Amino acid sequence: MNLSQLLTILNVRRYIILIVAIITAVTATTVSMLLPKNYYATSSVLLNYKGVDPVTGISLPAQLLPGYMGTQAEIIQSKNVAIDVVNRLKLTEIPSIKQDFAKASEKNQSLDITFWLADKLANNLDVKPSRESSVINISYKGVEPTFVATMANAFAESYIAISLKLKIDPAIKASEYLSEQNNVLRDNLQKAQEKLSKYQQERGFTSIQDTFDVESSKLRDLSSQYSLMQSQANDSSSRRSSAVNNMSESPDVATNPVVQNLRISLVTAEAKLSELAEKFSKNHPSYIASEAEVIKLRSQLQTEIDRAVKSLSNNANIDSQRFADVKAQLEKQKQKVLALNRSRSELMIYEKEVQIAQNALESVNNRFSQTVLEGRSNQADIAILERATPPQSPSNPRVILVLPFSLIVGGILGCFFALLAEFIDRRVRSRDDILAIVDIPVYVYSIK
Repeated sequence: MNLSQLLTILNVRRYIILIVAIITAVTATTVSMLLPKNYYATSSVLLNYKGVDPVTGISLPAQLLPGYMGTQAEIIQSKNVAIDVVNRLKLTEIPSIKQDFAKASEKNQSLDITFWLADKLANNLDVKPSRESSVINISYKGVEPTFVATMANAFAESYIAISLKLKIDPAIKASEYLSEQNNVLRDNLQKAQEKLSKYQQERGFTSIQDTFDVESSKLRDLSSQYSLMQSQANDSSSRRSSAVNNMSESPDVATNPVVQNLRISLVTAEAKLSELAEKFSKNHPSYIASEAEVIKLRSQLQTEIDRAVKSLSNNANIDSQRFADVKAQLEKQKQKVLALNRSRSELMIYEKEVQIAQNALESVNNRFSQTVLEGRSNQADIAILERATPPQSPSNPRVILVLPFSLIVGGILGCFFALLAEFIDRRVRSRDDILAIVDIPVYVYSIK
């Protein structure tokens, strides 16, 4: 059967198609009008993304996370929200619902009316999160317009309450934990402060930095004195060695005024003695007196030279002793400064422990204050954008939609019955039918 034959059959059997389509449309329309009417009411909620929480001042990027809208839809469809709706509207106190539950509990005695009713309500709930915005549509289906609007609004309000509870409960638990940690950190801070005070009392520190500065200044002064005394001691020792090894050529001995005067007097006396030796014999009284004077002057000169050398030795010894004293004081001061430096390092460790404990306590105190505010907050990040109102017309069945759809289905069924009738009562309707039945060639002559 080709397309031409099919169209010919459908054209001949068009009354069957028309009758079947009309019967189907009338039947579908009648059935849809007899079926109970269902109403849809929708309440829209907006998930406000504020960026910063007005109470704590902390950024809230949760609504930017993938799957956030899906999570909120799951919360709306959860049993906790349905139970809150039941308790909020006190549905368990309605007599008709009690009767229905009594019939259902005959088969299962372990049923709870709240959970049973929550499951039934959840079956008629429809949640559709928006893909391009932060709006979620909460729809409820039922046979009574006012009831479905009430239920849609109740689910929206319960969702907001449950979301707020989910936000507050962790904050309350966190505040309890932070309160315990606050006490622990306060004890740690007190112990650290006690260690610091005890260490300061044992060392007698009022201001270790000032003490360290004073002692460091003393050390610098002693270092300067040490360098000066070392130079003086070396100079004194060198001058003493020079005087001991070569008394007559020693600059210190030569510049001595007494030695200089005695040397001048000795030269004068020796010159006089030479003159007297040319004039008189050695036994002459003048020569003997002059010779005695020269010997005396030489003895005095040697005595003064020895005295000058001894003075240099004494000065060298004094400088060496002073150098040794300054060196000992310098070493003692170094040890004192080093001890102060170690004490300052230990003190800084104790002070650092106190600072760390104090910072930790302040951080926990700040977070504790925030969590307390969060736990007491009654502001949710969700608001009802549009409340549900009782629908004016049922959502289904819709005769306007049923009628064209039933006509299409009826037309298809009519075509099927038309073809079925044709196969039961097959007739010749074209040249192709003759060829298919008798298998005889058909010649067509055209007369011009």
